[in-house]
Amino acid sequence: MILITAPAHPYLIKILLAKGYEVEYRPDIGYDELFSLAPSVEGLIVTTRLRVDKSLIDKAPKLKWIGRLGSGMELIDVDYARAKNIICQSSPEGNRVAVAEHALGMLIALQKNIVKSNEEVKHNRWLRVENRGVEISGKTIGIIGYGNTGSSFAKLLSGFDVTLLVFDKYKFNFGTGNIKEANLEQICRYADVISFHIPLTNETYRMAENDFFNALINRPVILNTSRGGVINTSSLLMALENEKISGAGLDVLENEVLSSYTPEENKILENLNAHPRVIITPHIAGYSHEAYLKMSTVLIEKLNL
Repeated sequence: MILITAPAHPYLIKILLAKGYEVEYRPDIGYDELFSLAPSVEGLIVTTRLRVDKSLIDKAPKLKWIGRLGSGMELIDVDYARAKNIICQSSPEGNRVAVAEHALGMLIALQKNIVKSNEEVKHNRWLRVENRGVEISGKTIGIIGYGNTGSSFAKLLSGFDVTLLVFDKYKFNFGTGNIKEANLEQICRYADVISFHIPLTNETYRMAENDFFNALINRPVILNTSRGGVINTSSLLMALENEKISGAGLDVLENEVLSSYTPEENKILENLNAHPRVIITPHIAGYSHEAYLKMSTVLIEKLNL
């Protein structure tokens, strides 16, 4: 049985059925029910909702592969799965363009005061001077992480007259043209915009907290379309209030279950939402209609289904 535990494009189910697989489509399944079904599961398709841990893997003796719709494998115990000869594949190639376009959209919206001024007009306020925009052309943009989404963001920015400072701890010799390989210190010193495109690991958890924001020189715009845990949200708010950064575009938050918020978390979110130079979207960057299909086609190809 192939168990799909998240919303998936109908194409994925169609192909699996055509190839003779028994498919259970359970996009709302919880961990406990998944655990009970695990003994009969041969293939598992997940997103970011459920943890595939050692206990679940041990409960699934027939499991041959785990497919991740999208990027980021932080909820899957990949090392343990592979030690048991279980194939693990993700599909970041399917939504990298969607994520890059979303990051660019947030940047343009922030630099041109599009969301802020639109809200003002809705309240009969026609403020031109107060909403004078800032051009992207001529700026220095720091990209942290040069994988699928980071490189796609750089490609989109190639149409602008910008300098790109790119830091990737595990990649080298990719600099060309206006793309310059840089370290984190150089990005903090020179960037007018900093965009995060990295997975969430023990190494990257809260990479951006007080020390990071205090090292910034040019009051950059901060963009995060990767994982919320990469940025300490409290530190981000403090950086805004202390004018260490000039704005933020966030598609992800440290805690995306708003109903579970503590009073402190609620206050931080309220303050972020009240800030005129902050845009927050509900983890939709990689969720375009096109990516919805492409992630499935990429996964089918990678898993040789």
